Amino acid sequence: MELVEGTYTTKSINSPSSKKSMSALSPEHLAELIHRVAEDRDQSAYASLFKHFAPKVKAYGLRHLRADGQALELVQETMLLVWRKAHLYNGAKGGASTWIFTIMRNVSFDMLRKVKSNREDCLSGDIWPLIEGESGDQEDDALHSQLQTQLFSYIDLLPDLQKQVVQGVYIKQLTHQELADQLNVPLGTIKSRLRLGLQKLRTHLEVNDD
Repeated sequence: MELVEGTYTTKSINSPSSKKSMSALSPEHLAELIHRVAEDRDQSAYASLFKHFAPKVKAYGLRHLRADGQALELVQETMLLVWRKAHLYNGAKGGASTWIFTIMRNVSFDMLRKVKSNREDCLSGDIWPLIEGESGDQEDDALHSQLQTQLFSYIDLLPDLQKQVVQGVYIKQLTHQELADQLNVPLGTIKSRLRLGLQKLRTHLEVNDD
């Protein structure tokens, strides 16, 4: 889409004015901007959303995708979906920030799945909603807490064996081998249960994205 790929560039993501604008938009204002995009395809409203969220999405991408090019791709793909899916936003289900960061998380998951690796825990960056925020940003702290609570509720819905492995790896911070030894099961069983658990978590996240 030319609107995203042509108009909004790396400069707009990194500019000081972009970072300054992040603290100037209230949750109510953000929701209103999304509605303007949905109802009127308002490009000025979209530009404000892009300037507000792009630095945060890029920071998340740098942390979890570990490459500047992929972080920028995450920004473009996330914000393109915000433009396309704005009509699906429902303020009764949650704030604008939560909705957009859920989209970001799912895009990140798809990108990580394309990376060929023997480490299943490379998927954790998308599943675990660690949102990078500026120090002392109360809105970011509240969002982080909300996403963590949401994720824990989804983990509780997993079958017991998969929940046990997901909690062991991501909450207790055990290695796959340590968990295999503790549960007295083969390492391959741990990897299989973890993969299935992450897939089910992703399904829950995608359902709540829409």
